[in-house]
This record gives sequence, C-alpha cells and structure tokens, in this order.
Amino acid sequence: MRRLKLRYPRVWSFLAARFARDEYLGLPLTIGFLISALALWIFLGVTEDVLHNDPLTQFDLMLLDWLQAHHGAAGDQIFRAISALGSPLVLITLALGVAVFFLISKHRLLLEGWLLAFVGGALLNSILKNAIQRPRPHGASASLYHSWSFPSGHAMVSVIGYGMLAYILIILGPRSRRARLAIVGCATLLVLAIGFSRLYLGAHYFSDVVGGYAAGMLWLSACISGLEVTRRWRAT
Repeated sequence: MRRLKLRYPRVWSFLAARFARDEYLGLPLTIGFLISALALWIFLGVTEDVLHNDPLTQFDLMLLDWLQAHHGAAGDQIFRAISALGSPLVLITLALGVAVFFLISKHRLLLEGWLLAFVGGALLNSILKNAIQRPRPHGASASLYHSWSFPSGHAMVSVIGYGMLAYILIILGPRSRRARLAIVGCATLLVLAIGFSRLYLGAHYFSDVVGGYAAGMLWLSACISGLEVTRRWRAT
C-alpha cells in the first residue's frame, strides 16, 4: 500500500478522498454510488428475466399458486392491513404530513429532497410500468388493480417513502447507534412485510416485488446521496 501511495500519489489522493467521512464528495457519495449500481444491476437482471420468460417467471407462478392454496380469512385481513401501509393514500398522507413539518421547522433542503423522492419515485414507477406492460397475475381482480404489474408500486414506493423517513429520523433524531439501527430495522421489516402482502394477496408476482425493491432502492440511494452531498457542501 505504501508503494502504491508513493508511486501514484494523485490516484491515491483521489481514492482516499472518496472514502473520507468528512468530504462532501467522500464516503456518502461512494456508498450511494455502490448501492445504486447494485440496485440497477438487480433491476436489469430481473427485468430481463421477465421480458424473456426466464426461469424466474416459472418460480413466480409456483410461488403464486402455493400462496393462493394456503389462503385463510385471518391471513387475508392481516395482509390487507399491511398492504394498506404501502398504498398511495397512506404514503401521500405521510408525504404531506412530513412536508408540513419541514415547512413549519424551515428545513428547506430536507423538504425539497423529501418531495423529490416521492414525486420522482411515483413518476419513475409509472414510466417503468408503462414501458414493460406486464399483466397482473391471473387471480388479481381487474376492478381493484388498474395498473401494470411490473414493478410493484407498493414495493417500490414503500422502499422510497419509509427509507426516506428512516433517513430523516436518523439525521434529526437520536445519535445513539442502537437507536439508529432500530430505526433502520423497523423500516426494513415494514417494507418486507408490505412486499410479502402483495404476494399473499395475489396482486403481484415475486419478480414484481423484487424489481420494485431494486428500482426503489436505486432512487432512494440517489436521493439520499444527493441530500448528503448538498448538506455537507453547504456546511463547508
């Protein structure tokens, strides 16, 4: 490592700056780029499988049939309630409520980033659905579901919405590592539960949910990275 540092000082300085915690173009941007790249790779891989009816789509059908065969009245009620937490009504209410808080507390940058995450995520989901145009599972009611199936809107927007909420709570809330891990853990469990509820209710295929998670994580990472870079740049 020392030889590399002495032989290529400029390259070493550039790489060191990318992993510096205090640099506004340092570690936060590097982590955001890596997460975005991984999410994009997953999304493109799942999309290719969906478009070409690769083995993943066969797994979609097997899992859908298995879940439909193990339905129960109690399970239906529970997962409908969980699914509602990822619905447009709940997420729009969340978006507006937090936006009002930012307006009152005069957190202008966070307000802009918050609204961009929600509006951009909804637009991106609509664009992807209309570009791919995958029909809903055969058991999904046409009267309940009016949009295309891939990627799952509930999965994608819940990643963005609850991911952004976790980020806001972390930067404005408690400083202890345990509390921050608890926030991230709760958000993760909620998003996973919402995704599973869509599978259980027969509204989406497994690949729809995975694609929604990947697309949501891509946009979430871009939004958080942009906010972190801007916050640190303004602080310098």
